[in-house]
Amino acid sequence: MESYKYYGDIIELPRHISKRHTPMNIQNRAAQFAPFSALTGHNDEVMEKARLTEDFIYLDESQIDNINQELNYIIDNFSSIESIFIKYFIKDEKKQGGRYESKRQGVKKIDTYNNILILQDNTKINFENILKIYVLKDSE
Repeated sequence: MESYKYYGDIIELPRHISKRHTPMNIQNRAAQFAPFSALTGHNDEVMEKARLTEDFIYLDESQIDNINQELNYIIDNFSSIESIFIKYFIKDEKKQGGRYESKRQGVKKIDTYNNILILQDNTKINFENILKIYVLKDSE
């Protein structure tokens, strides 16, 4: 009731409609009050920072020898091996660290000059990024 004391003379008047300017449509009017992103890309940066990566696991000499023996076995018996299990490290392109991925797949090629193992799906894996590798038997 206090508002009638101050604005009583104009409260009951009809809303003014301009003869010069056409009224704004509802979509444009609503857009004036829509939220906006003052910091473009900020949310993406926060999400990237929160994304976790794994550290590279350094192998000892005996583990490296086991991997080399398995690779030599695969090279020597290449034509008779149908598939292998391999767990390897993939370096993250944006942050320090990366992730480990495992696959059960056939070997397409072994490039001993560049130390790269190429799987049937054309995944290229550096020998130094291999954590585990072994030949799968028919039942596995």
